[in-house]
Amino acid sequence: MNATVASPKVVNLTPRAVEEVRSLLTLAENAGKHMRFYVEQGGCSGMQYGMIFDESRADDLVADNDGVTVLVDAISADFLRGTVVDFSDELTGGGFKITNPNAKQSCGCGKSFEA
Repeated sequence: MNATVASPKVVNLTPRAVEEVRSLLTLAENAGKHMRFYVEQGGCSGMQYGMIFDESRADDLVADNDGVTVLVDAISADFLRGTVVDFSDELTGGGFKITNPNAKQSCGCGKSFEA
C-alpha cells in the first residue's frame, strides 16, 4: 500500500461526527475498516457525496481525526479539500452534514453539489 498521509487533512470531522463514526465502527461488518469519503458524478447538482466503510487502497490520502482514520482517493481530494463533516441526531434532517468550501452550489438535500 502506498497511501499518503494528508497534510492538511482533506476532510475534517467535528467531534459529533467522530463520535458517530466510532460507534459505527463497532459494528461487526465494519471491523478493521476506515471511513472513506468520495465524490462521484450524479445527484441533482452534477456531483454527489459518498461515504462508506472501506479498507485503505494504494494512493489514498489518509488522515487521523481524533483516532478515526479517514480515507480519500486522489481524484475526490480535489473536490473535498477543506470539507467539514458534522453529525446531527435530530429526528428530522438528522445524519451527516457536509460543508464543502469548493461547492459553487449545493442542492437542498445537501447530498449533491456543483463543482
